[in-house]
Amino acid sequence: MIVYPNSEVREPVARLTRAAALGLVLLAALTSGCSVRNLAVNSMGDALAASGSGFGSDDDPDLIRAAAPFSLKLMESVLAEAPRHAGLLAAASSGFTQYSFAFVHLDADEVEGRDVAAARALRLRARALYHRARDYGLRALEVQHPGFRAELATEPRPALVRLSRDDSMPLYWTTVAWTAAISLSKDSPSAIAGLRVVDLMVERLRELDLDMDHGTLHAFLISYEMGRPGTRSPEARARIHFEQAVRLSAGQKAGPYVAYAESVCVALQNRREFVAMLERATAIDPAARPEWRLENAVMQRRARWLLTQADQLFLD
Repeated sequence: MIVYPNSEVREPVARLTRAAALGLVLLAALTSGCSVRNLAVNSMGDALAASGSGFGSDDDPDLIRAAAPFSLKLMESVLAEAPRHAGLLAAASSGFTQYSFAFVHLDADEVEGRDVAAARALRLRARALYHRARDYGLRALEVQHPGFRAELATEPRPALVRLSRDDSMPLYWTTVAWTAAISLSKDSPSAIAGLRVVDLMVERLRELDLDMDHGTLHAFLISYEMGRPGTRSPEARARIHFEQAVRLSAGQKAGPYVAYAESVCVALQNRREFVAMLERATAIDPAARPEWRLENAVMQRRARWLLTQADQLFLD
């Protein structure tokens, strides 16, 4: 699931220094005259939206775990002053989704074996962060298409038809965040009811840009197909998406291999393929595509953890 599209290669210290500088500019802007303040806030919003919260080229997940909250809260501070900055709203949706998945949701799975209460608390936190990400994404789409949110709640299909290819990325992050939140709300009928809208959002994404961003959507659809209730032959559809995700990323992303192992191989109780997929994921050289280095580091850690869980996942 976790992806960091179009991230530039930056040194971590330089990035944090720039974030601190932006924070000082924000403080000065908030005490300035109205026109100067608006100009400064919008300029800062442009800069934050361009860089996003993606630290994709970094190879130290623990450093990013500590640094990302500052970046995300800085985005929220700017959005409080420029609530209709579409680019920054989309970046906040992306950033909160990725942070929740990589540093909260996955942690819950890893601690559950030794502390069930801690795992539950982490999942509740992850769900809240996914909701925040979803709402930022919906706001980004609303700015570009006034009335979108109200129409999505009552007539979702016509609302989604209004979206164009330019809306693909905010729609993608909104969909991923909403789906993840639902996956952590299986005891809530109202949350489960949201699957109807999510299904339509996924279908619209397929129409707009199925091969988006080196197979990002295909990678998401591996797990999505396996999680949809009442569908026939989900394994075959998931396999197609897996093959397309690998093709479009030239086999340099660990995510598709991990998603296929965890979603499909476990469901089919195919331990041999499960191990083979995870070994392929861990064999990827993160330096081959520096812009995906952090994504691969996170997913390779997931792969190594899953390999330690094989005896619990397979009946044999």
